[in-house]
Amino acid sequence: MAPIASGPETASVPSSTIALLRRLAPATDGALAVVSGRTIETVDRLLHPLRVPVAGLHGAQWRGPDGQVSAVPMDRERAARLLARLRAIAAGHAGTRVEDKDISFAIHYRQAPGRESRIRREVAEAAAAFEPDYVLQFGKMVAEVRPRGADKGNAIERFMAIAPFSSRLPVMAGDDLTDEAAFATVARLGGVSIKIGGGDTSASWRLSDPAALAGWLDSLLAQSPASAPPHG
Repeated sequence: MAPIASGPETASVPSSTIALLRRLAPATDGALAVVSGRTIETVDRLLHPLRVPVAGLHGAQWRGPDGQVSAVPMDRERAARLLARLRAIAAGHAGTRVEDKDISFAIHYRQAPGRESRIRREVAEAAAAFEPDYVLQFGKMVAEVRPRGADKGNAIERFMAIAPFSSRLPVMAGDDLTDEAAFATVARLGGVSIKIGGGDTSASWRLSDPAALAGWLDSLLAQSPASAPPHG
């Protein structure tokens, strides 16, 4: 929904896209959700004033259609030690920064692309010391260590098991490596998966950028509910 930014704190969703989603939510009888690697708080800030069901931190945080919020329980002392390890790694690489998501932690290195291999190796070594509670997840210029069992595929399954999502065709759009688990789940459920941008993917369809996704969603709102998926 948002163009690539220099860092997570500078990302923003165009006001026109937020307006589009505000139209889409009632058109789907509320069966609109955000599945994100960001926190629920960040998703709400990006989409203000829209509030929808959200799976945050790849599903480690959850807000269902009833508005109730929950999160996976974590050992705070262990999480603090992991965060300290990742901060030490970032301190050794100029142009990197650590994002503290409270129960999930990420090193962003968009400003240090030449150090990708070394950073990924060091983060993988750090993550291994905190198994089985945490697992490593790579994304676009980011290495994240997140709670085990929290992935976007599981989040999609959780939504599809409850109203108003159950008995519907799942449609998932995403632009990152972390979305591949969701694409696989959507495929298994017979739904439509859409990769935004370039790169290898298991998604069944592709659109060039967030603006193209917004344009396609806008076209669906102008058509019947039986609209076909995008070609690309």
